Amino acid sequence: MEIITSKAFVSYPEAVQKMEARVAAIHDGTAAEAIWLLEHPPLYTGGTSADPADLRDPQFPVYDTGRGGEYTYHGPGQRVAYVMLNLKARQQVPDIKKYVWQLEEWVILSLAQLGVTGERRPGRVGIWVVTPEGEKKIAAIGVRIRHWVTFHGIAVNVNPDLSHFGGIVPCGISEYGVTSLSDLGIEAGMEALDRALLENWAQVFGDNPAVAA
Repeated sequence: MEIITSKAFVSYPEAVQKMEARVAAIHDGTAAEAIWLLEHPPLYTGGTSADPADLRDPQFPVYDTGRGGEYTYHGPGQRVAYVMLNLKARQQVPDIKKYVWQLEEWVILSLAQLGVTGERRPGRVGIWVVTPEGEKKIAAIGVRIRHWVTFHGIAVNVNPDLSHFGGIVPCGISEYGVTSLSDLGIEAGMEALDRALLENWAQVFGDNPAVAA
């Protein structure tokens, strides 16, 4: 297992190309599992359940993707963690629902370390927080599995421009808003979130990742 952190923005097509190559290598046994931490330039992605009607005002490039879920926004100030794991090696019986639960738990524990109470909601994908204006999403989750190797992953809002979410109905849910650590008054930046994610990984997944450039 290794952690890869990209300092510069990574285009979505480049990210998908690199993920697919890594997933194939993990399946072949020629590469280690990986967590890739990065930021994208502003863009929208549509998952396998995306409804074209939810693309309200595409201000930025739109990419179709094979991950589960609907439309979401990625951009500066949002930490994306692409997680590439071999579920066959990790689970006696590969279980996608368990894996998604683990991703949720990973985010919840990491947010708690930063002073934010993140919660699951039945029927609503992602991690939610209660605010004076109502419940809002702070993290999105979308996964894809190939030969029992995972890719895509999570996106946690640190300090993005929340107005950029207005171009879509995020994850097909129009009744609730979107928030970020900054919007909640939490001063923690990207490095603090990364540190929390790495420190809470073992509690959920049971191993300690190594850091790579």
